[in-house]
Amino acid sequence: MTSVIAGVKRRFHALPSVHLGYAAALAARAGHVITSSSGELVDGDVAIVLSSLVDHRREAAWGRAMRERGVRVGVIGLAASTLPQLFDGAADFIVQGEPEHALRRVMDGERLTGVVESPALDDLDALPFPSWRLLLGSRGRVRVPFAGRPLGGSLPVLASRSCPEFCTYCPHRIQAPYRARTVTNILDELSYIADTVGHVHIVFRDPLFTEQRDRVLALCDGIHARALRHTFECETRLDRLDDELLTTMQRAGLRAMSFGVEAVSADTLKRVGRRPIPEQHQRQMLARCRALGIVTAAFYVLGFTEDTWESIRATIDYSLELGSTVAQFKVLTPYPGTPLFKRMAPLIRETDWQEFDGFTPTFRHPHLTDAELRFLLGSAYTRFYVRPSFVANYLRITALPVRRVVARLDTHVERRHGRRETALMERALSW
Repeated sequence: MTSVIAGVKRRFHALPSVHLGYAAALAARAGHVITSSSGELVDGDVAIVLSSLVDHRREAAWGRAMRERGVRVGVIGLAASTLPQLFDGAADFIVQGEPEHALRRVMDGERLTGVVESPALDDLDALPFPSWRLLLGSRGRVRVPFAGRPLGGSLPVLASRSCPEFCTYCPHRIQAPYRARTVTNILDELSYIADTVGHVHIVFRDPLFTEQRDRVLALCDGIHARALRHTFECETRLDRLDDELLTTMQRAGLRAMSFGVEAVSADTLKRVGRRPIPEQHQRQMLARCRALGIVTAAFYVLGFTEDTWESIRATIDYSLELGSTVAQFKVLTPYPGTPLFKRMAPLIRETDWQEFDGFTPTFRHPHLTDAELRFLLGSAYTRFYVRPSFVANYLRITALPVRRVVARLDTHVERRHGRRETALMERALSW
């Protein structure tokens, strides 16, 4: 499952790493020559590897091969910070924390060794803008009809770091507290991208982009004042949106937005530190997005420890009713370093970190078997995407006569899914 999802993302949603972009900028500012690699061996003095859980073996193998060539290797990223042992023998130094403080030392010629603490930066405006021209060749830009993000040509921007919320399952808060860049600094970066790369699609990587409403409104005003023609997308919470803010953002270039719904049960959400959002407000914001032509992506988590078969089915049902353009469903995954990981430690039985991909059960669920969780995950994707109303939503068809026909077809398809699911579940439970 991991390889399939990764292949789809590489093909349709390829996005360079903003952290490597900052690393390249720091190196350039210090006068170093930079090259990039997607897995091929290259020559150099120091190589920086961005770590992950799901691909750590390949990353470690690349690091060992580079060290054999006489290149010093450093590893950055959340996986290295929380599980440095995964890169034993593959790196000369492993950075724990946000990497820029440690990388500045490397770029200034310091020879780092072992696990290196790297404190978070208080002043994000002091960082140079990511050097995309040093990492990217010429990238084509093809826009898919009705999709928010073009194929190629998208660049990430971090307008803030960390998250002000307290969800116990989310890794965003592990390394540092929430900090935000100034509006002027963000606008300067958008202008810099326009001047050096062109007007492209910007992916704001902040987990809660609209946390400060007035700041976002000021950013939109600045985009108009500077005549910037980037389109952009962001991730946020629906309770940090309103009609006026959405309209203003759309006029400034907002074309797609993602947000977490996670589960339909307010009690379940509260138990993992997530503040519930009233369903009526969620529906209102989705309706406003549809009216403005904004593509929406909703995130759902299946398999909270309080979940049962019925509660997960209720969450899937709600995903169909809410009617976002697309949806992503994942199995609850206790990521190392999160409060949830510590709380669920007695239940975690998976020892292969590459299985912590969001699609594979990694712990002993109190109420559901692995087969049931996998089945419900597959059912969620089937029910959401294999239905007429998904196509109607994707094509932004709003005509009432058409929607009535689509609703009747949905009922027919849902009955067929139900019959098929019964047969498949019987087979799954016999595995």
